[in-house]
Amino acid sequence: MADDTLYKLSYLNKLGELKEKSPQVAQKFMQFEHEVFNNGQIPTKTKELIAIAVAHTTGCPYCIEAHVAKYKKLGGTIEEVIEAIAVAAALKAGAAISHSVNAMNAFERN
Repeated sequence: MADDTLYKLSYLNKLGELKEKSPQVAQKFMQFEHEVFNNGQIPTKTKELIAIAVAHTTGCPYCIEAHVAKYKKLGGTIEEVIEAIAVAAALKAGAAISHSVNAMNAFERN
């Protein structure tokens, strides 16, 4: 019987296979990620907090795990993480409410 668990922390280890099977893709992604998360106009710590919030809207548990760990190492607090998640949740809910106009327009057309 196949394992029906979609996400396991141990699955992250399989990313090593990506490096083996497609080294150019893996290398380009790692380079891109490195450049994005380096200090720039926005400090790396803030970028990690943004990544945590975004990961909650995209639903990526691996991203949540990785970016929370990095954020904590940079001195971030759980209170900041929770607040960032609340901001992400408000935006996601706001998008759903905003798109209600599409449902109202569709209802009027039909």
